[in-house]
Amino acid sequence: MNQVAHPEFFTPKHVSAIRNEASYDRAHVEQMVRDALAALALPADFIRPGDHVVLKPNWIRQCDERHPEPDHWEHVITHPAVIEAVARWTAEHLDGRGAVTLCDAPQTDSSFDTIRAYCRLDEMIARLKDAHPGVDFALLDLRPEEWKTVDGITVSKRTLAGDPRGGTRVALNEASEFVGFHGQGKLYGASYDMAETNRRHSGATHEYLLCRTPMDADVLINIPKLKTHKKVGVTCALKNLVGINADKNWLPHHTEGTPDRGGDQFPANTAKAKLEHTWMGAAKRWFQGKPALSWMLVPLKKAGRPFFGDTQKVVRSGNWHGNDTCWRMVLDLNKCLFYFDGAGRRRARPLRYLAIVDGIVGGEGNGPMAPDPVACGVILAGTHPAAVDSAAAVLMGFDPARIRLLTGAFHMDELNFVPFTRGDIRVSSNHEPWNGPLDDLTDPFAFRPHFGWIGAIERHPPSTINH
Repeated sequence: MNQVAHPEFFTPKHVSAIRNEASYDRAHVEQMVRDALAALALPADFIRPGDHVVLKPNWIRQCDERHPEPDHWEHVITHPAVIEAVARWTAEHLDGRGAVTLCDAPQTDSSFDTIRAYCRLDEMIARLKDAHPGVDFALLDLRPEEWKTVDGITVSKRTLAGDPRGGTRVALNEASEFVGFHGQGKLYGASYDMAETNRRHSGATHEYLLCRTPMDADVLINIPKLKTHKKVGVTCALKNLVGINADKNWLPHHTEGTPDRGGDQFPANTAKAKLEHTWMGAAKRWFQGKPALSWMLVPLKKAGRPFFGDTQKVVRSGNWHGNDTCWRMVLDLNKCLFYFDGAGRRRARPLRYLAIVDGIVGGEGNGPMAPDPVACGVILAGTHPAAVDSAAAVLMGFDPARIRLLTGAFHMDELNFVPFTRGDIRVSSNHEPWNGPLDDLTDPFAFRPHFGWIGAIERHPPSTINH
């Protein structure tokens, strides 16, 4: 293989891409991660002794208890071998003094205990402590509560400890991407309580509740998974910030209704869409705040599925390329991280940020929670999420210019955290076709989009790319 082309100087518009065997052998993964980081030419003091470094993987959902084998989950969540490689590299730079916290807020209806057991996270932490006794390693579930769901219906909730440092309220207000958005008043968040979501996003008021541990970090290392996504097209570094939230119902995910009525819940104003919107809207309002009674919705939903269609096959809930809501929320979250500290004040100094993407086995199709595996053998790294995600999209076989999240990132008017254009992005790789300007890269993969995105974001016809 060719040697990685190192840039002349450290820059946020540079992304490294290491391609090798699609294996999660720990030694193999550690070498790939170190090669990707070496190619970035990071400053020697990027991580300093005494720092508190937060590692943010993608632990969106527990492994399927019916299929605990790795090939049923290693394309869904960040693999522990990648996390451990990043943690070891980080601890070495702390030089025996400092702290490393591994944390995420998985899908609310997921079991953190199951994730912890299947990924053997406690064994990982023990190995790290033995190798670096002066570094304080911690593992956190940032969620304030966990829900039990049956067939997608929330039937009970239990309170969790959440972030021990508490939450940080950030009022973006006039700097939000939702300013002037026509969907205000019809925004849907993470639960039946739409009033809460729209109260947080109304007129000139746009606010978020973030977990303070990642907001307080001296260095935040984002470790996302390379996957397709039903609401924003691709999920990588930008979208992974949803996992630092203290209340997901403050996050608008779609706008109720159809496009002709200013919504993006459904792609067309069909009779079925209107009926489903009316029926489900009434049911959600009725059962709001009554999780115990929500059991009654389960048989109703099952009875309606033959008529309305299964969510894995029918577009609903903003799961398509016309979603004009979710990408705004994702960019807002990144504004919160890059411009505000753990106290909710404007940062006095720039955040030290790094993204390292687990693309060794990626996920295509019905991501982020039910994708199919794609053995890529890739680790991406960079110090800016917009550059990393743009490169990831191209290498997946998608056109960043056709993905609202990635076009919006380069057209923000307020609190713009992207100091370059997409044309400025350069990739260096040990795979020669991936060296050079982003638009000149060749030999991409051919990830299949989520079915609601097919035909809308692909970069080239399938016959021109490999898989």
